[in-house]
Order: sequence, then C-alpha cells, then structure tokens
Amino acid sequence: MKMLPDNFKVLYFACDYAEPYVQIIKVKDPKRRLSLCSFDSETEEPEYHGIIGVAQPVLNDYSELLDHRHLLSLACHMPARTQGYPWHLAYSTAVHGSSLKTLYRNMAKFDSPVLLVIKDMQKKVFGAFSSDPFRVSKYCYGTGETFLFSFNPDFQAYKWTGENSYFVSGNFESLQIGGGGGEFGLWIDADLYHGSSFSCPTFHNAPLSTQKDFLIQDLEVWTVQN
Repeated sequence: MKMLPDNFKVLYFACDYAEPYVQIIKVKDPKRRLSLCSFDSETEEPEYHGIIGVAQPVLNDYSELLDHRHLLSLACHMPARTQGYPWHLAYSTAVHGSSLKTLYRNMAKFDSPVLLVIKDMQKKVFGAFSSDPFRVSKYCYGTGETFLFSFNPDFQAYKWTGENSYFVSGNFESLQIGGGGGEFGLWIDADLYHGSSFSCPTFHNAPLSTQKDFLIQDLEVWTVQN
C-alpha cells in the first residue's frame, strides 16, 4: 500500500442526506485537520473551495452575521432540497428596522425554507432553520427539517426529537420556534429586541444564548431562491 505524503490527509464525511464518502486533500499544515461541521480559530482551510457532496450555501447579499465558517458548519444540516440554490436576504434589522410585522410582510411572497440568524448583545450567534417561511398562524406549522443551532462558541445543531410537532408558531406579538412544557426553544418579541431560549421537548436543545433571556443586536432572515 502506497503511503501518502505528510501534507495530504484522508477525510471522512457523513451527512443526513448523502452516503458517507472519503476524500483526500492537500493541506498547508499536516498537523491541522479540517472538519466540515466544526471549525476553530486554529483551523487551516484546505487548498480548494468546495467539498464534494456538500454544497456550501451561496449568499446573494452581504451578511453582517454569517461568514464562510458559519455557512460550512450549517451546510451538512441543510435538507437536500436547498442544495445548489442561492440564498436571498429577505429581512435584516440593519436594512428594514426592528419590526416583526415587517418580517412577516417580507416573508409573504416566499414559499421556501428560511434561515433565521441572531446576534445578541453578548456577540453570540445562533438561530433556526425553518422548513416554512415565517407567518402569522393560529396553529404550529413546519416539518421535521426544522432545527435550532448555535455558535456558542462551537457549532451545535439541535434536530427534531419527534416528541411533538411544535416547530414554528407566530402572531403579531412574538415568534416562537420549538415548544412543550411551557418553554420555547427560541422566542423573539414584536420589536425584535427581546428574546429568550430554553430547552424544549421539540429539539432537546441547550439554551442557544449564554443567557436564557437576551437582547438582540442584529437579526437576519435568509430564504432559498430557485
């Protein structure tokens, strides 16, 4: 068996929607390893711009909150139907102000999954992927594709547990994602300023922020455009 040079690494990848596979890459530092869903400040990126079988989301607009590493971490948790399509900034507090009503209004023309991203006053980034665009509804909506995530500081994704179907619900006073037992996985108010995050049966998540009640610095909502 031929030995690989020291500056080559064999990586194993497995995602929810694809068969596992092995890829050989060349790295700048043989002492460092690349993990698709976990990066730190010491990680050296390989000398290529994509990973076979996993398409990094492409943003059509500039994001104040998401960078290259955030997108790579999220990529292997996105459903297959979102792969290969660009993401469009549907709502941003930096552009549209802080209003849940405006967020709903901007969502009305879409019928595709959305990615909610929040940065709180402690500079923590977290949010939710929703299978359906946010809207006012008397009942919960969404599917098991919905999940919560946090970069606090390491990436964590919290998938549907199957215990209930309290994926998303919303009114003009608040937006709620995940629930059961009187607690929400993620809750934000009408002014998109106050929020809270508790462990909930829908996702068995840890609180997404360092504080269960937090203040929002910036918020973005992205949606797939096909």
